Amino acid sequence: MSQKVRVLIADTFDPWFNLATEDWIFRDMDPNIKVLFLWRNSDTVVIGRFQNPWTECNTAKMDEDDVKLARRQSGGGAVFHDLGNTNFTFMSGKETYDKTENHEIINRALAHFGVKSYASGRNDICVDMEDGPRKISGSAFKETKDRAFHHGTLLINANLSRLANYLNPDKKKLVSKGVQSVRSRVANLTEFNSDISHDALCDQIIKQFLNFYDADCEIEYLDYDYLKTVPELNEYYYKLKDWKWRFGETPKFTHKLEERFSWGGVEVHIDSHKGLIKDAKIFSDSLHPEMIETLCTQLVGKEYNSQGIAMACAASAVELPMIEDYIREFSDWLGKAIS
Repeated sequence: MSQKVRVLIADTFDPWFNLATEDWIFRDMDPNIKVLFLWRNSDTVVIGRFQNPWTECNTAKMDEDDVKLARRQSGGGAVFHDLGNTNFTFMSGKETYDKTENHEIINRALAHFGVKSYASGRNDICVDMEDGPRKISGSAFKETKDRAFHHGTLLINANLSRLANYLNPDKKKLVSKGVQSVRSRVANLTEFNSDISHDALCDQIIKQFLNFYDADCEIEYLDYDYLKTVPELNEYYYKLKDWKWRFGETPKFTHKLEERFSWGGVEVHIDSHKGLIKDAKIFSDSLHPEMIETLCTQLVGKEYNSQGIAMACAASAVELPMIEDYIREFSDWLGKAIS
């Protein structure tokens, strides 16, 4: 018996619509069904769930060039999208979720165009060139109790020179990865095959997706008219578009600390009063948003000292034993940093 599947394509370039649609599909879907969602955004900087837009982005330049800001639900870092960038989202029940399958589908689609791509590191797809590997795709992930999604980018003919205009480089990230220009680390797919286009690549991704699961289905096209028929989607669209979600998530703070770990960078904003932590916000490009959210919750109300930090992190580790080592590393650093 073949796997049940859905294939959806966004007929708008609105980043808030596309991210709202992605979240609505994810919440509304049957976890027993494999879902593929394909979409593109016009000029937009998309930041991770717990990132600070003012430190990640050149907001003045974005306003000047009419570049939108969107905050997604998943973790990871800031990226610039234009119409030369194609986005894919794979969704499934948590029990059958396997990002290696998703990478295989993308790699098979690219192989149709003669591009030999491969998964690299925690979230990239690369192609080798004479001067070394080039990244042509990056991903971020989200999991809930019974379902998971994996979304990523594919650089087809994106304007790579514009990346540096709107993103502020993380100096510690540059040190840990070596000081290389964005242009030297990424590449457009048209550099390998000039016939690759958004429509042609999407057709192949859909074909490989259906072949992989021995399935067939009608393609669903989503636009603003569809938005109006789904109250939940409409409500979420306006939430993502709202300044409060995009910028208002960034707090006032009294103590700011930064560090980079092997699993991602963190920017911690702590507001303390009378020796207690009254508020804690953590901005991060970590691929574990559940860790960031749990740490923020556990820190509030604890004493503003190394013992309080240790207690909050210990409680977080109990909730998230799979990434206990990451939490312990964070605890050791923050406890010393505030002492």
